[in-house]
Amino acid sequence: MPNEQLRRMDAFTFPSYSIDLATGEVLLDYALTGPGGEQRFTEVVTLPLPDAPPSDETVATLGRVLELLHVVAGVSYYKTAAPRRLVLPAPLGTAAAELVTAVYTEGLAEYAYRNQLPHVLELRPEVPAGTVSPAREYDDSDRRPLSAVGGGKDSIVSLEALRRAGLDPVPFSVNPNHVIVSVNEASGLTPLAARRRIDPVLFELNAAGALNGHIPVTAINSLIAVATAVLHGLGPVVMSNERSASDPNLVWNGHEINHQWSKGVAAEGLLRAALAEHAGLTEPYFSLLRSLSELHIARLFAGIDRYDDVVTSCNAAFRLRDASERWCRDCPKCRFVFLAMAPFMSRERIVHIFGGDLLADPAQVPGYRELLGVDGHKPFECVGEVEESVVALSLLAEQDQWRDAPVVRALVDAVPETAWSAAAASDVFTPGGPNHVPPPYAKALAALS
Repeated sequence: MPNEQLRRMDAFTFPSYSIDLATGEVLLDYALTGPGGEQRFTEVVTLPLPDAPPSDETVATLGRVLELLHVVAGVSYYKTAAPRRLVLPAPLGTAAAELVTAVYTEGLAEYAYRNQLPHVLELRPEVPAGTVSPAREYDDSDRRPLSAVGGGKDSIVSLEALRRAGLDPVPFSVNPNHVIVSVNEASGLTPLAARRRIDPVLFELNAAGALNGHIPVTAINSLIAVATAVLHGLGPVVMSNERSASDPNLVWNGHEINHQWSKGVAAEGLLRAALAEHAGLTEPYFSLLRSLSELHIARLFAGIDRYDDVVTSCNAAFRLRDASERWCRDCPKCRFVFLAMAPFMSRERIVHIFGGDLLADPAQVPGYRELLGVDGHKPFECVGEVEESVVALSLLAEQDQWRDAPVVRALVDAVPETAWSAAAASDVFTPGGPNHVPPPYAKALAALS
C-alpha cells in the first residue's frame, strides 16, 4: 500500500484473535481503515505447550490475558499510520482501559517525538459500551516464578537471586537468540520460550517509508510471559527493571519522553492492575530489581562469575554478523554497562567480558560525555541516570587500575563541579522508590547481597 494511502487511514481496529490449544498458536488480527482503503495485519504468537492439557479454569484465565495482549500488541501496526481513532474490540474495565491508553500514548511518546506527531500523545481509545463480566480470581502467588531472561546483567542478577533464595525460577524469553540460549545453558535451569512473528507486511511498509519508531515492546513481551505462566500453571512473572527505567529522557509538548517507559514503575503498576481486574490474577507481574540503581545491580553482578563468557547487555550485538561477538563496544548501552561494572571488578575481568577496553579508547569520550550529562540529553537507550554515571566515574578515579585510563582522565576534567556535588554514592547504593515486590520475594535480593 502506498504511503499516501496509509496517511489517509483514520482508524485502527482489532477484528479478532484466536488460540489453538493444540499448537499454542495465537493469531492477533489488526486493521487500518479509512478513505485510503483497508490494510490488514496478522501477528502470530506461539506459546510453549505444557505437558498436560490445561484445565477449563486455566483456559478461561488465559483467554482474558490474551485479550489484553491483543490490544497492546497492536502498537507495532498502529504506528505505520498513527490514525486519530483507536477503536477497541470490546468493553474494558477502568484499569485495562488505562493500560491501553498509556501504551498508545506514553509508550509511543518517543515515536511521537521523533516523527513530530503530537496528537499521538493525546490519543484516547474508543471503548465500546457494555458490561465487562468480572474475572474469576486466579491465585498464582505461591507457584514457581517465571523469570524473564534477556541475556544481560540485570536478568542474570534476578535469576540468581531467585535461585539462591530457593524460589526455583523458570527462565523465560520471547524469540531467544544465541546470547539468551547461552545464558540459559550457563544457568543450568530448564527454560521456556515463546515465539512472536511480526506480520511481514509491516516490514514491507517500513521499507517503503511508512511511519516507524520505538514501541513499548516490554509491555508486549510481558503479556506473552504472563500468558505462558498461566498456561503452564506457574506463578508471577519476574522482571528485572531497575528504578532508573522510570527516569525520562526529556520533556516535549508538556509530556515526558521516556525510551524505557514500558520498563518503568508506572507501566508496571498499570499492567498489574489490568491483569488483576481483567484476568483475576492475584500476583501477576513485578520487577524484582525495581528499588535498585543500575550501578547497584552492576555491583551485585560482579559477585557472579558463571556468566562472564555469555553475558551481554548490548542490543546492537544481536545484529552483528559474527555471532561470537557479544558487544559492539560502540553504543550508549555498551559504554554505560562498562562504566557501571568497571569499579567492581578487575580490569582484566571486564576486558575479557567485553572483548576490549572502552576506557582505554579516546574515541569513546564523546559518547561518555552524553551519559554524564555534559553534552545533550540522556541517550534514547536503556542506560542509567546521569548521577549514576558520575558516581561510577568518581569510583574509577579513585582506583589505581583506572585513574590513568585515557577516557577516565578526559571525563574527570569534563564533568562540572556542580555534577560532582549532586551525585552522591549513598543515594545510588541505597534501595528506594516505589516497587511492587511481594513480601515473599523481598528476601531474594538479600540472599544475593
